[in-house]
Order: sequence, then structure tokens, then C-alpha cells
Amino acid sequence: MSKGMYVPKESQPKQGGAAAKARDGEKGGKRKIVAQNKKARHDYAIIDTYEAGLVLTGTEVKSLRQGRASLVDGFVQVDGGEAWLHNAHIPEYAQGTWTNHSARRKRKLLLHRAGIDKLSVKADETGHTIVPLALYFKDGRAKAEIALARGKKEYDKRQTLREQQDRRESDRAIAAAKRRQRGA
Repeated sequence: MSKGMYVPKESQPKQGGAAAKARDGEKGGKRKIVAQNKKARHDYAIIDTYEAGLVLTGTEVKSLRQGRASLVDGFVQVDGGEAWLHNAHIPEYAQGTWTNHSARRKRKLLLHRAGIDKLSVKADETGHTIVPLALYFKDGRAKAEIALARGKKEYDKRQTLREQQDRRESDRAIAAAKRRQRGA
């Protein structure tokens, strides 16, 4: 392109970055997972998932960026029209001073009012609960994936494990057959 020449906007090269994503209407971004709650996926039947922001202190963010967190005992409770994450363990930041946080404090979740109302109504039903599934960074912001879930019975857990094992065995058999075909 020479100087002073008019180029239509459609044919101009796009610039990268968050501003370009926002301008182009693209949603999403790369997720850097910090912690996952595999126990929740085993113990509960997931009905619906939500993405919520987290209100954190500076030392909590630094500790999360080091990849240190645990959601094993965590649960979400709706109290006074606000969603709170309880028992999520984010250890103290090693270089923190008197400004350090307590490891198991309750943390506020940022959700739309309609989402909070929907969750609280569903969670009040018998056998339903809200559990955290993952903590991650998305576009530099800490997020929590939470799920409306129903507790599994012991036979449901065994059935799920059996299905996973059968799927693995069939995948192995298919892969072995493909290897034999390539070798012959």
C-alpha cells in the first residue's frame, strides 16, 4: 500500500488485543485453569453451569497466579441476594506481609441478579446444591465455574465409572486395530 491511498475498512488488517476482541464482538478468551474440583464431578450430577467473577484481595490473586488453590471442600451459598463461595482454599501468599488474607475466608461471587435468583430457587429444591467446579483466569480476571448439582447415589457413581471404563476399553481396542492396519 502506498501512502495517501484510500483502503476500505473491510480490507484493512485487523489489530489484535482485547480492544479488537471487544470491537469485533468476539466473546471468550483463553482460560488459564488454576484449580479444578474433580471430586464434585464424581459426587454430583451436574445440571447447569455458570461463570462467576470473584471478589479477591491482591494477595489472593498473586497466590492464584502461582497456581495454588483447592476447591475440594468448597460450596456456594446464596445469602441476602448475594452468592458467596465458602471453604475454597487459597493459601497465603509467601511474600505477603500483614496484608495477607486468611486461606479459607468466604469470597463474594459476581453474578447477574437473574442468575442469582434462579440459582437460589433451584438450590432450595430438595437434593440440589451449588458447587464450584473450577477456578481460572480469563482475560486477566479471576473467574469461578459454578454448577447447580444434585447428589449422586452410590450406584450412580458405579454406573458412571463403568461407562468411563467401557469407553476407555473401546478406544484402546480401536487404536490397537488402527496400529495393526498401519503395520500390515
